[in-house]
Amino acid sequence: MATTTAAVALPGPRRVVRVDLDAPLPELVADDAGSSALVVGYRGGHPVCTADVALTADPADAARVLAPLVGTAGAPHRTPRVVPDDALPSISVVVSTVVDRVEDLGRLLDVLEHLDYPRHEVVVVDNRVRVPADDPLPAVLAGRNVRLVTERRPGLSAGRNAGVAASHGDVVAFTDDDVQVDAGWLRALGERFATEPGLDAVSGVILPTELATPAQVWYEAYYGGFSGERTFDPVTIVPDDVPGTMRHAQVAAVRPDGSVRGRFPVYGIGAYGAGANMAFRRELLEVVGGFDTTLGAGSPARGGEDLAMFVETLWRGGRVGFEPTAVVHHRHRRTVEALHAQLRGNGVGYTALLCALVARDRRHLAVLARLVPLAAGRKVRGVVATLRRGRGTDDAAGAAAAAAPVAVVPVPRSLAYHEFRGFPAGPAAWVRSRRRWRDVESGRFPTR
Repeated sequence: MATTTAAVALPGPRRVVRVDLDAPLPELVADDAGSSALVVGYRGGHPVCTADVALTADPADAARVLAPLVGTAGAPHRTPRVVPDDALPSISVVVSTVVDRVEDLGRLLDVLEHLDYPRHEVVVVDNRVRVPADDPLPAVLAGRNVRLVTERRPGLSAGRNAGVAASHGDVVAFTDDDVQVDAGWLRALGERFATEPGLDAVSGVILPTELATPAQVWYEAYYGGFSGERTFDPVTIVPDDVPGTMRHAQVAAVRPDGSVRGRFPVYGIGAYGAGANMAFRRELLEVVGGFDTTLGAGSPARGGEDLAMFVETLWRGGRVGFEPTAVVHHRHRRTVEALHAQLRGNGVGYTALLCALVARDRRHLAVLARLVPLAAGRKVRGVVATLRRGRGTDDAAGAAAAAAPVAVVPVPRSLAYHEFRGFPAGPAAWVRSRRRWRDVESGRFPTR
């Protein structure tokens, strides 16, 4: 697919700029750090919008794009929640790692240890099958107030399950070792659980740590909000409680005022949740039986364990809160080769996830037969619109670029190719993953 990628010019680095919309706008101009920026607008310390801005030598150009956000973004202002410390649930933060991003893990733990939260613990799971002689993990953990758990059985699901088993919190939150969390991340999750007791899970916003390479810029342009269009509206995902086969098969995203932001099949929950920023009540994790060990990074299925847990939550009639004040920052893959591999893995993981769901409950098969054609059409239309963006074929994008310096990033077709290429491989990958896990449990698969 080199020719497909080459057909789109390599984008230069983009700055990720935090802007306080309640203060005077900064003067943004092109410099050595980039000629475009992803501007994240904040109010009251929380993100409320993003804007793609092309930077020039004249700061007035960027100001024209940002000025409309000042009067509209985040309005009407949300009333800040004030929850007493003793009303917040205790939370365990679980980070499962194979210790291949040592510096990132250290930076993450620097923040997790000192989060603004009254009752929380940090559990690090060493999920390596084999440990090298020059193991860097002891040095990373030295002097830290974290608990180390060892899980030599392979796969992110096994690691997360080991972390849950060793933890004590009423709520278990999960993030990854390529993520940085905001100082108020845990309090935002805990306050949402405290103020909405009917929630079984809460997810939050995922922003990029950097957009320094073409692969990182393309990933952000292709996926937007990590796994869907990024939004900053707080919503509660509520399954439709209709009789018959379609019970809980479709869900509604409900705003605090009761209005419905949108409806979609339960299998599309990835638009509102991902493993880098999610938390579940312990009771829910125990009822479901933990993360599906046939899914997830480190297994032949390569992914899907996080979405499977969200789907299971809703399938049982539970509710998921999307909390935009719970913010983490993800380091996207830096090379095009790594990005292509990630997208193939996403495709494999998604269809493997569907196989795992059907194996658990055959009703999924009937529901999928009804919903897959509609969902596939929606996916294709969304990808086509993304690929057309910035190539002069999208009238709305072209008009916006003419009116103001909006940075529009053309995306190579190779991204969609690699993602779609993974879809048909998912079922076979899930079968291999299930067989391997049986070997692991029986002792036939070497874990040391």
